[in-house]
Amino acid sequence: MKPSNRLLAAASSLAAASCIAAGSASAAAQRPNIIFIMADDHASQAISAYGSKIMQTPNIDRIANRGVRLDNCFCTNAICAPSRAVILSGKYSHLNGVTMWQAFDGRQTTLPKVLQAGGYHTGIVGKWHLDNAPTGFDDWKILVGQGEYYNPVFLNRPAGLAKGAEDGSKPAAKIAVRQKITGYATEVITDLAVDFLDKRPKDQPFFLMVHHKAPHRNWQPAPKYKTLFDDRDIPEPPTLFDDYAGRLYAKDAKMRMTDLTANDFLMKKEGLPKFASKQEEVRWRYQHYIKDYLRCVKSVDDSVGGILDYLEKNGLANNTLVVYTSDQGFFLGEHSWFDKRWMYEEALHMPFVACLPGAIPAKSVSKSMVINADFGPTFLDLAGIKAPAEMQGRSFLAQLKGRPDPADWRTSVYYRYYDPAEHHVEPHYGVRTAAHKLIFYPRTSQYELFDLKKDPDEMKSVAADPAYAKVMEQLKAELARQRAELKDSDSEPGGKKVNQNPD
Repeated sequence: MKPSNRLLAAASSLAAASCIAAGSASAAAQRPNIIFIMADDHASQAISAYGSKIMQTPNIDRIANRGVRLDNCFCTNAICAPSRAVILSGKYSHLNGVTMWQAFDGRQTTLPKVLQAGGYHTGIVGKWHLDNAPTGFDDWKILVGQGEYYNPVFLNRPAGLAKGAEDGSKPAAKIAVRQKITGYATEVITDLAVDFLDKRPKDQPFFLMVHHKAPHRNWQPAPKYKTLFDDRDIPEPPTLFDDYAGRLYAKDAKMRMTDLTANDFLMKKEGLPKFASKQEEVRWRYQHYIKDYLRCVKSVDDSVGGILDYLEKNGLANNTLVVYTSDQGFFLGEHSWFDKRWMYEEALHMPFVACLPGAIPAKSVSKSMVINADFGPTFLDLAGIKAPAEMQGRSFLAQLKGRPDPADWRTSVYYRYYDPAEHHVEPHYGVRTAAHKLIFYPRTSQYELFDLKKDPDEMKSVAADPAYAKVMEQLKAELARQRAELKDSDSEPGGKKVNQNPD
């Protein structure tokens, strides 16, 4: 990786080896630091630690090789703003108030607030996308809305603002200092993360959220990577030419390769070429889409490497939990789709790798069923702080450390997607077990059932197959149990619609 100027400057200012050793000893005496790196729409299919056939991510793999890879990490609502709200609050969308469009009410209990009260120095840099001012952070530098890839504008926490002065129910823009920073967003966010680490109080453990814009649509790579992959074709997914037979609403979704616009391609100014066939057009669109997407991923992987290098050079690596994840999964041409939203596997799955030397076994793999509402309780558990009772997630720290699931650990996950407007994805909710998935469409009271062992690509629902009658009965009961336990209902929480592009 070629480090950014800010990263090089930080590295060159390191003290002598004796000072680094002293810093290591000091860090070891503290509670573990936590760096939570989250990309936007980074699918596990584009991470080599997950066996990707289309992308190498050596720096993200460094985390997995030093620690653990979670193979069954799921989101509870596969859309950007809602997933962020779940991670912050430890509560599902229907209780934290962000089902799709709403601003996040920062007056509620959140992970950073609890860590801050427990003695952690807290910060967030990058994508926030929850409108209201962040609360519980000693420092925040957040992108405006989705943010721009080139020369992004940030909203910064005013230097003189007292701790806890943010209301949490008012837009960040009303109190923030605006700053336009020249450069590529992924590299700028990395520099801001390093700046936070440099300036943090050295007598406190820290919690830093590094939220990348990339690889969110529309995919604009760093200038140095604009021609990456020009010399090859990226392998196509087997379901690129899905005809959507055997499913209720898949054909209605407006997120196919042919729904991509000229604005989604680097050659948008020249317009799109003429095609001899629909198949030729789909293939052309897939290649242009996936290459731009992967070029953006390349910069994210560079950023991860820069942060890992910084921790090592500053004697912080042995006492810092480093997590890499994405706010949900993403379709990389599977079913001829881009985007997310669905409860289907590619969107439901979140990548999650983590390392903490001495606590998490190297090169380990966990099959435990984990959800994004579990992240907060897990980090609090690591910090020795009791999770608030209102958090619906559970700590999986034991599983990160290589221990088996507790006897009462979940054997199914609950999911709900709300909004039919964006991309015409029909509202639905359901449960997934290790072997099956049941999806319910409340507006028409219809079900889909998938046998994930026999049909991992979810090409045909077996809801009407008599051979699955018992499975249907069991999963319907489990769905009802989960909804009652989680206090969900068919009504959607109200809220002011502010995120005009919630993904």
